[in-house]
Amino acid sequence: MFRPGKRLAAVTLVVGLAVAVAGCSSTGGKKAEENNNAAVAGGKANTPQITIAMVTHAAPGDTFWDIIRKGAQAAAAKDNVTLKYSSDPASANEANLIQSAIDSKVDGLAVTLPDPPALEPVVKKAIAAGIPVVAFNAGIGAYQSSGALSYFGSDESLAGKTGGKRASDDGFKHVLCVVQFQGQVQLEARCDGVKSTFTGGGYDKVYVNGSDLPSVRTTIAAKLKQDPSIDFVVTLGAPIALNAIDAVKDAGSKAKVGTFDFNPQIPPKIKAGDLQWAIDQQPYLQGYEAIDSLWLYKANGNILGGGQATLTGPYLVDKNNVDFVGKFAAQGTR
Repeated sequence: MFRPGKRLAAVTLVVGLAVAVAGCSSTGGKKAEENNNAAVAGGKANTPQITIAMVTHAAPGDTFWDIIRKGAQAAAAKDNVTLKYSSDPASANEANLIQSAIDSKVDGLAVTLPDPPALEPVVKKAIAAGIPVVAFNAGIGAYQSSGALSYFGSDESLAGKTGGKRASDDGFKHVLCVVQFQGQVQLEARCDGVKSTFTGGGYDKVYVNGSDLPSVRTTIAAKLKQDPSIDFVVTLGAPIALNAIDAVKDAGSKAKVGTFDFNPQIPPKIKAGDLQWAIDQQPYLQGYEAIDSLWLYKANGNILGGGQATLTGPYLVDKNNVDFVGKFAAQGTR
């Protein structure tokens, strides 16, 4: 198995060395400025400005995507990139946003693929128009067929299996997996993964409307009242987890909660014992690498991944490591 963490570390090291060489020339930096082959100088690219569009399936109010944008903005600032960000949770609308990016003749395109049949055709249109595309966050099983150069994100099936095994190891007997948007492949993969490794015996799945958080809370509470045997709730997003914690209280249930994904509100919940753990996919890294990889491709013909996905997760956070990760979450980058 390849080791994506080492690959990303190596890429970071190479870029860092390039910055050091450019900024520490024996001629006081002048040679680096004159050398057309120098991609970066003083920590910022001196390559021509390009425009990259990032199009996602983010739902309004979901703070997870703020972290992705921070990573993308950091890479754009370093790489002399004008970043155009847009999002819509409806697949047809996301496809329209990608088409708008094509029509505006952007230099590169970073997209999520939560609904491959709806989105692959427009991705192929972008590629046919000469626009390089990378995929991230959703669509790990479809990015290659879409023609995207690379993929940055978590292996959602592996992440789900990690959650299912942890719930089993903790002794839970009946898991409820909560899906906030029906039909999104990455969410279904998480629940399927949980089910495949959970050995406690009971497993259920419920669909909620992730765009209506009050209804999320009431739907989960109703399910817990209906089936008191549920002793563990797995949610697939941090805002959903926070509502699940309240739903458990509303239902008078003794069920515990674990979640996928992270935001600044999650570490305090883990420390307080309201949340057992969170499986982080490192969204800042996804946003950063999506933009930086397109710049590398445009500036130097580089393609990350070697034909395989570059994994940014899963990374499980619990009471054992939450103090370390929590300080980064507090600054909005985890």
